[in-house]
Amino acid sequence: MNDVLARIREDKIVAVLRAETADALMTLAKALRDGGLGCLEFTMTTPGALDTLKAATQELGESVLLGAGTVLDRETARAAILAGARFLVSPCLRAEVLTMGKRYGVPVMPGAFTPGEVLAAWEAGADVVKVFPAGRLGPDYLKDLHGPFPQIALMPTGGISPDDAAAYLKAGAVAVGLGGNLTRLAPGESPATLTERARRLMDSLRS
Repeated sequence: MNDVLARIREDKIVAVLRAETADALMTLAKALRDGGLGCLEFTMTTPGALDTLKAATQELGESVLLGAGTVLDRETARAAILAGARFLVSPCLRAEVLTMGKRYGVPVMPGAFTPGEVLAAWEAGADVVKVFPAGRLGPDYLKDLHGPFPQIALMPTGGISPDDAAAYLKAGAVAVGLGGNLTRLAPGESPATLTERARRLMDSLRS
């Protein structure tokens, strides 16, 4: 568990992958991996996400850290872990998901928005609290939360632009979850476009 959390802190970006088909999910994962992103979250709202997670675990190996997102119940949590998920993410606090993560030694990142929700998630055993949706209020809100809760690991997610990732990290985030603003391919765009987008993001954070 500590190794997983250390890698998330080191990479600083968790790419949230959501697609209409399982094949598209794998294509996105490979393109982002090639661009230097090492932490990928497969959302369970994608059809066939569990099978794709298992296939990606076997095909991509240790080159990436794969997790499951939008995990809402213990059954999905267990299935995702058995499919290869190294971390679990929820849009809200679900005690049964936390319990399952602890049972298998897998970090869990429940979602929270208000100060009370953030503290409740942390006290319930969250390894990282996903501040969601963070993009609506910007990095200043994350900074405001970090002030009274310096001991809580925060990962803002939802509506955040890759251009703003550094500002959230500066405001106190241990990592930033980036979804469609990073991972979505517009009609006519090739996976190579996504690879280059990821590469520019990681280069900017390193500099």
